[in-house]
Amino acid sequence: MPVLGVVTAAAAGLVVLLLLAVPTAVARLFPFFWVDLAAFGALARSSVRCRRRLNRQPAVTLLDVFQGHARRRPRWPLLRFQDEVYTYEDMDRRSNRAARVFSRRLGLQPGRTVAVFLPNDPSYVWTWLALAKLGCPMACLNCNVRGRALQHALAAAGASLLLASPELQAAVEEVLPALQRDGTRVFYLSSGSPTPGIEALLPAIEVAPDEPPPARHRAGVTAKSKAMYIYTSGTTGLPKAAVVTEMKLMMVANLARLCGLRPDDVIYTTLPLYHSAGLLVGVGGCFEVGATCVLRAKFSASQFWDDCRRYNVSVIQYVGELMRYLCNTPKRADDREHGVRLALGNGLREKVWREFLQRFGPVSIWEFYGATEGNAGFINYTGKIGAVGRANMFLKRFAPFELIKYNVEEDEPVRDERGLCIRVRPGETGLLVIKITQNTPFDGYAGDSQKTEKKVLRDVLVKGDTFFNSGDLLMIDHERFVYFQDRVGDTFRWKGENVATTEVEATLATVNFIQEVNVYGVAVPGCEGRCGMAAIRLKPGASFEGESLYAFTGDTLPSYAAPRFVRIQDALEITGTFKQCKGNLVKEGFDPNIIKDPLFLRDDKKKSYVPLNPDTYAAILDMKLNL
Repeated sequence: MPVLGVVTAAAAGLVVLLLLAVPTAVARLFPFFWVDLAAFGALARSSVRCRRRLNRQPAVTLLDVFQGHARRRPRWPLLRFQDEVYTYEDMDRRSNRAARVFSRRLGLQPGRTVAVFLPNDPSYVWTWLALAKLGCPMACLNCNVRGRALQHALAAAGASLLLASPELQAAVEEVLPALQRDGTRVFYLSSGSPTPGIEALLPAIEVAPDEPPPARHRAGVTAKSKAMYIYTSGTTGLPKAAVVTEMKLMMVANLARLCGLRPDDVIYTTLPLYHSAGLLVGVGGCFEVGATCVLRAKFSASQFWDDCRRYNVSVIQYVGELMRYLCNTPKRADDREHGVRLALGNGLREKVWREFLQRFGPVSIWEFYGATEGNAGFINYTGKIGAVGRANMFLKRFAPFELIKYNVEEDEPVRDERGLCIRVRPGETGLLVIKITQNTPFDGYAGDSQKTEKKVLRDVLVKGDTFFNSGDLLMIDHERFVYFQDRVGDTFRWKGENVATTEVEATLATVNFIQEVNVYGVAVPGCEGRCGMAAIRLKPGASFEGESLYAFTGDTLPSYAAPRFVRIQDALEITGTFKQCKGNLVKEGFDPNIIKDPLFLRDDKKKSYVPLNPDTYAAILDMKLNL
């Protein structure tokens, strides 16, 4: 027995040593294995939680999760706006009153789509809750759309009722006659109406009873029910209404939890609520975990950190160029005096990422990639600067995706002799496609089956399969980190090479006299592909330095990627979520007879960017000047 005991003890010790050694060995062979596994575990738990909720009878939706917080912590602040504070109970009761007015006075029935045309203020949140309580999908109109685009957005979602703000009076009145002819009813969510014939609903809402509307309004809601429509930014063409189901709504709201949002957090949202980042990740994330949202009407770089200090903000949201705007503000002694521990968003360039951390302190940045209409995405859970996530082995089983070769010139995937798509190798840029499955459905766009079908790519890896076409070019390196490269419509081909506009923009943004830059391709007679052009906004007090820019681009960019034309603008056109607008710039081209902004041409003989005049322009058109 003593011998057996010694052997058993030795065996047990060996097992312990092996167990201790395995993680070390795995970490050495697969350096990100354990963090990948932990991230996938969190994602899987989130997915299971969402599906369990929505598979119940009746379904437990994000609205129900919010109402649970309102019951358990009624006095906890949900929303702070300027000097106003709205608790969970306040917002629940106010949305009850609104729901009763919408139901009785406007005759809303479950399933009827209602469009909201509102700026960032508390009415957006209680209107969303009120419509959800009635089982009515909400169409989130972009506050910047006008005229035909506004009419198109309403028609796409099938909305025959519009709730608007008097702040958007001019836009409403511009299309009012057409809306009235189509039978669309319009109301203002305000105390008074500035437009004859349009009723203001706020007086009725303020005196309505605050008991919850009957549960029968939501009796038919399931995971697949349409919760809202969120529109694409419309940088090119008319906006498309992406369908957001109850399942997608809850999954996106859980993104904030996956990135570390906690019940005691205060998240600062300056992004427009008509897009998914502000509404679903920001406000929706608070609904999910029970946190507090500080809402600002519009982003202000100069007031950003003062607001963070004033409201004790612990989490900030960013998108696009917002972080660069913060880095461009004058440096202050109190730049690091804030309580922000976490930043959630997408579109952060590597240079700005490093500059932000160096200046504002060790904020944990969670960059993610995804599209409102997309069926999956990535989260950068390791904090790898410049990456949008990791293509780990676990994620691919949950949401199968591929990067495939893409012909930029033909604007279509490259296929082999069998008619199937071709995977790119690590380090190569490819089109991201995500398999359409039960776990990763593609819900498409409302009112436009052709645009929905255009986003479906068939016969990708095997005959008969279907993938969502993201329209984005990404790259996966040898360590499986994922990097966003460009959009397929933005990348252009010149001198037989693909030019990624985002890469050229990131390079030019480091020039000392450039404040903002937007790179795009323009058609040139007699030339294949498109020729690079950069619209530039100069830093205050700076002047354009043609020789310096020529030398810089020669040192930092391949010859085919250096812009041949430069246009100096006082302001660059952007969307509400800070995406660069290229459509009008591409159409206007480089004609000095039309464009009043200063134009410059890259001159290899003079080794400088020189003014582009009508004579030079004519020589290019006549193909007497070779580009």
